[in-house]
Amino acid sequence: MSKQTTTEKQTAATTEKAEAPQKAAAATTKADKAKKAEKRKKAKKAEKAEKAENPKKPKKAEKPKKTETPKKAEKAAKRAKRPAVTAPADPRPVGFRLESGWSGQVTDLDPRATPGFTGSKSDGKALLAARAAALDELQERLYAAHHGRRDGRSVLLVVQGMDTSGKGGIMRHVVGGVDPQGVDLTAFKAPTAAEKRHDVLWRIRRRVPAPGMIGVFDRSHYEDVLIHRVHGWADAQEIRRRYTAINAFERELIDAGTVVVKVMLHISRQEQGERLMERLDRPDKHWKFSPADVDERGHWDDYMEAHTRALRATSTVGAPWTVIPADRKWYARIAVQQLLLDALEEIDPQWPSAQYDVQEQIRRLRETMD
Repeated sequence: MSKQTTTEKQTAATTEKAEAPQKAAAATTKADKAKKAEKRKKAKKAEKAEKAENPKKPKKAEKPKKTETPKKAEKAAKRAKRPAVTAPADPRPVGFRLESGWSGQVTDLDPRATPGFTGSKSDGKALLAARAAALDELQERLYAAHHGRRDGRSVLLVVQGMDTSGKGGIMRHVVGGVDPQGVDLTAFKAPTAAEKRHDVLWRIRRRVPAPGMIGVFDRSHYEDVLIHRVHGWADAQEIRRRYTAINAFERELIDAGTVVVKVMLHISRQEQGERLMERLDRPDKHWKFSPADVDERGHWDDYMEAHTRALRATSTVGAPWTVIPADRKWYARIAVQQLLLDALEEIDPQWPSAQYDVQEQIRRLRETMD
């Protein structure tokens, strides 16, 4: 054997020896891969077998939605159907008008009713705002056309009602919407010593509205046939005499050109109690409360009877009473507003014509505007 052949054999052996670890590693890798593949196959078979034994559970059925109660469904249907304003095109919320000869009972009239109006509270508030401009213009026309005239027309609004019935709200939200220079407001309190020396109508006559004015009585001459009857400060004969005197007095006003509007704000005993409690609960309303308010509640039935008798005796053709349900303040306000509108429309005041040559005055004014 040659030296070269021996060398080649040695080289080959060395190379084979060097590659042996690599071949062994490759073989190990192949074996590992084979084992992993076998494991995956077994896992898949096991998964299939498990699925076969335990089929997939169906999804739970959705719980049915709670069905609405008939009452809730009815309310929802009403809300869906109701337009923004549900009041009729020309609503007439005018309360309960008592014609001459009325013989009913005040307690038979529902203080939560809304006669002449089918809308909601928000509708009522919208109506009050919408008609304020018409009332304001009519009042201004009345003042412009009749103020200062001896034979001029006027309106007298008489507002009666138990404590918390909303008299102040009528003054603010209805009467307060017109020009104050055309309104003469009087809040009658207990008569002074000087006033007591005169007939019960003496102080009333001094406050009747002048031509062109809207006079407003917050309480009135009717106190002398209501509280006086309840507390026995006047006997039955004197009360009847006062009824007669009141009717004659109001007849005089009508003959002189005054439209007399008389309203009783009719509140329930329960509602009054809640409003009085609110005054006690709120420091900003303590000034409105008087311990006497609680005392007077003890005479509630007597007051209702006194109102019934007074309304029967003094609801006349020319000056009928209107009982305004007042448990809902918003309704009472639109009802009184409507009655004032009716009174002013009855007078139908027109803007007075100019007592001068308009074109001549335009010419003269322009000469001063160089």
